[in-house]
Order: sequence, then C-alpha cells, then structure tokens
Amino acid sequence: MPSRVSVSDQSGPSSVEQRIREELQLDKGVITIRRNAPRAILYEDALNEKNTVIDASGALIAYSGEKTGRSPKDKRIVDEETSRDNVWWGPVNKPCSERTWEINRERAADYLRTRDHLYIVDAFAGWDPKYRIKVRVVCARAYHALFMTNMLIRPTDEELKNFGEPDFTVWNAGQFPANTHTQDMTSKSTIEINFKAMEMVILGTEYAGEMKKGIFTVMFYLMPVHHNVLTLHSSANQGIDTGDVTLFFGLSGTGKTTLSADPNRLLIGDDEHCWSDDGVFNIEGGCYAKCIDLSREKEPEIFDAIRFGSVLENVVYDPKTRVVDYTNSSITENTRCAYPIDFIPSAKIPCLADQHPKNIILLTCDASGVLPPVSKLTPEQVMYHFISGYTSKMAGTEQGVTEPEPTFSSCFGQPFLALHPIRYAKMLAAKMSEHKANAWLINTGWTGSSYVSGGKRCPLKYTRAILDAIHDGSLAQESYEALPIFNLQVPTHVNGVPSELLNPARNWSQGEAKYVSSVSSLAGLFVENFKTYQDKATSDVLAAGPQI
Repeated sequence: MPSRVSVSDQSGPSSVEQRIREELQLDKGVITIRRNAPRAILYEDALNEKNTVIDASGALIAYSGEKTGRSPKDKRIVDEETSRDNVWWGPVNKPCSERTWEINRERAADYLRTRDHLYIVDAFAGWDPKYRIKVRVVCARAYHALFMTNMLIRPTDEELKNFGEPDFTVWNAGQFPANTHTQDMTSKSTIEINFKAMEMVILGTEYAGEMKKGIFTVMFYLMPVHHNVLTLHSSANQGIDTGDVTLFFGLSGTGKTTLSADPNRLLIGDDEHCWSDDGVFNIEGGCYAKCIDLSREKEPEIFDAIRFGSVLENVVYDPKTRVVDYTNSSITENTRCAYPIDFIPSAKIPCLADQHPKNIILLTCDASGVLPPVSKLTPEQVMYHFISGYTSKMAGTEQGVTEPEPTFSSCFGQPFLALHPIRYAKMLAAKMSEHKANAWLINTGWTGSSYVSGGKRCPLKYTRAILDAIHDGSLAQESYEALPIFNLQVPTHVNGVPSELLNPARNWSQGEAKYVSSVSSLAGLFVENFKTYQDKATSDVLAAGPQI
C-alpha cells in the first residue's frame, strides 16, 4: 500500500494548504490537499470513488447517495447577534444555537481529518468585481470539488495567486452524519450557515446542490444588507442588437430556462442574479440543469454542454456503452448536470450587463386555466405576485407529484431567502420604478380550460410570440381590458397570437358561470397564502391581489 504523503499545491501558494492544516489541526504530511486542481486530476481522483464513471460524452457521472435533492427541513441559520434581527425566521430559516454550531463544525472537522484527500476550491460568487465575494470550499469528494469548480466563477492565475483570505468558507463533510442527540437536530442531516463566522457546515448529505444553494442564501443576505443590492432567483438575457435586459422569474416547470434561451439574445445566466445600481450580474460561473427527459432535439445547448468537465448527477446509464438514459427516473426525477456557463454558445462572458432590466417576466404554469397567457402588471401587482410566487407544481418536478398541484413560493425562491420576502419585493418595486421597467405575468400553463377538464397548455410558439412582442415594444402599446376578480390588464391583441386565446373569461370552454367559480377558487388560494405576509404589506399591495 502506498504511503500517505502530502502533495504540494501546484495551483496556489503553500500558505493556503498550511492554513487548512491549522484550521483542521492536521498532522503535517499525512493528507493530500489539492487546491483548484485541474479537471483531469479531479476526474482521476473521482474514479476511485464508489460507482463513479465517465459517460460516453466525456462527462463525469457521480452519485450523491441517499439524498438526491436538497433537505430544506435540515437547513439552519445560527442564531447570533450580528444577523438575528435581519433573518426571516420561520418556515424557511430555522435557528440553531452557537453551541450546536460549534459541535457540528468540530464534527465536520473530525471527519475531514480522517480523509486521504482533501480538496480546496477558491473561487468567486458574483461576476461584478465590485460586489463579488471570495468563496472557499473544503471537501473530501473530488466530485464535489469538480461541481463547485463549475458552479463558482473560476479565478485567473493571477487572481488565484492573490486570493488571500476567503470572505466565506464551506466545510463539506456530507459523508458523515450529524449526531441526532445534538440540540436542534431533527435528522442525521444538517446544513448550517453562520453569518458571524461567515462559514457553512454540511453533514449527512452528499447532494452537491446544497453547496450551490447555500451560497445563494449567503448572497440573499449579504447583498441587500451590506450593499443595497437586490438578489433574485431568476434567469436573465440581453438583446444582441438592442442591449435590453429581461429578467425571468419562475418555479420548476414554468419555462424559465427554455424561454430565457433565445437565439436572438445573449444568456447572462439561468438561475441566480443580482440587480445593483450598475446593472445586472450573474452570481454563478456555471449552470445546474435538470436532465430528466433531456434530448438534443428539445434542448440542444444543454445536451451539448454535457461533455468533458461536466458532472452528471444520479443518472442511469448503459453499463456497456456508458450512454445515459435521460428518460430513466429510477434513482430520482431530479437528475442534474453541472457545467461551466461558457459551455453554452449563447452565454455572455463576463456574465453581467451594465444596462438595467427593461422587462420583468413573472412566469406561472396555471393548471386551473383561469389566468391569461399574458397580462401587464402595475407596480403594486408586481409586489403582490412576486411575494406570492404562484404556479402549479407539474408532474415530474418532485417525487410523488402525478398531477399539477397549486403551490406558492415567495419571491419565486422561498427556500433560499434569508430576509423577509417583503424586503426583496420593496427593493424590486423601487428599482423598477427608478429604471421604468415594465412587468408582465405570463401563464405558460392552461388557458380557456383546466388540466382536469382535458384542456391543453398554451402552445410554446404563442408564448414566444408574446415575448417577441414584449421585446420589440409593441405589446406595451396595445389596448387592454380588465380580467374579473384578479383585475389583471389583458391585451386585446398580440402579434402572432389568436385573439380568442388572450382572455380566458371570454373563451372559457365550460361557460361563464364555471369560469367565475374556477377563478374564485384560485383567488381564494392566493388570499389564504398571502395572510402570511399581510402584516408587513401596505394597503396598496393588499388591494392589488384578487378581490373575492
């Protein structure tokens, strides 16, 4: 058996390795530490991990073990004096004591001390140098290191040389369980963020997405609190010739990724952005795309991004050919691929724009069929619908979902919010007002009839025609009529879209009485959901919701 020796860091100063050794109290020379290792080396190491293989395209296939998705019930924020009064405590952010944090951080360190190899990824979150933060990830799986190498913004050689101390550190010991007897623990998994220590600890889950979304929560806190910069769960693109920026908000199944990928526009990013006084910038250096039912015909850019350097997660493959079966969900519906954003030909590098958004798109997939394909929103309606974050959860987006179910996720990203949703909504409304952005609610789901009644979704070609009309400015000049109960402003004409499709109140297949009943039912769900936020909402925002 070869001896366990330390390999000198070839991609950064040895002082970084020494710092990690001191942090973890490692014996000198007994553990290999790799900092910002090349992808080829991470491949070599990853292939020594259980069940890790290379697929036919050259991507690395890895498995996250028992947890194949995030564990939102195990996400915690340390209750400490520097952040206590800002954090939105409650359904998303559960507190844990500083004592619990100390125990779990030491537990993570204990595990990392036992490994033959440790990996350090030093990189950035945020493409704007004015606001980016330096992130350090310390982990024990090469797959995790490759994942974060892709998902964070990779420094140049000079930036890595002068990286210095990180602003935030992730200690990923996900292979090792939390002790369920520790105070505040409810399972063997815990993901804890400490804003005073500026660190995160992961125990009991090897799902790589916990690191990505953990950094997202950090940005949801740091940017508004310290810089007055708005953090958003959205995709963003920019016109090639016009330079106009559009933000797309939407939950799974609404078409956020598909619609932001436009051959006439550059992709700034597909998931996480910030809106500053200077414009919009992507937080990430990569994409984390869903792979279930992926095909080159439907999503050619994503399909072709799966190649050497990408990480395929929890997919099923042919053991002889190593060809992935993207239709196979026997492990999980949540199959994923993490790849650098520059693997997408239409990506704008660097991923930022010095233009402010001209259009804000709120996407929903309404299975009840009562919302119009497009409506223009007032500033107050933007706040109401942004805080509500409504869609119908589609079959396949989560395990066990076989028919569409109505769901609400505040700011279209509730699991990742650090502050109260009203705070983000007010910032969004203020920025829209300052920069005179238009806002639109687009329903990519059913219209004129419900899913249950055997209706059909709004054809994608019509949704794209609506977006074209938004981007060329023609839709803002159309005449509008009010939709009952929701009081949404519905255009009477859109180029390339049948007029009879635009107003579901006029074309409801089962008659007016059934429509009123259906729209009242959906309105009731909105009103009930908004009770959580009404104590902090203004009367104007409350009045912008459905009236029943």
